Amino acid sequence: MERVCFLLRVRADRLAEYKERHASVWPEMREALSATGWHNYSLFLREDGLLVGYLETEDFAAAQEAMARTDVNARWQAEMGEFFEALEGDRPDEAMRPLTEIFHLA
Repeated sequence: MERVCFLLRVRADRLAEYKERHASVWPEMREALSATGWHNYSLFLREDGLLVGYLETEDFAAAQEAMARTDVNARWQAEMGEFFEALEGDRPDEAMRPLTEIFHLA
């Protein structure tokens, strides 16, 4: 299983709404993530907007591609894009750059 960790930055003026949106993620989005190989997926948000994401998957590139093909992901990304600072891609899911794992205590 591949462990993936990534960082993004949520705009300071949108933190409260971002938290609210994630308190009730659409059921079809949750189902799509599970069906496309996103397991043990968590988001952590620091008060300055630093967002840390973590997930486990068999193949991160394949999991990203599978989600990109879903209609629900396109709708979710379109709504979430405005919450982030300095995206490297057009959508938040395209801006996720995995960090290099340097230690893991099994």
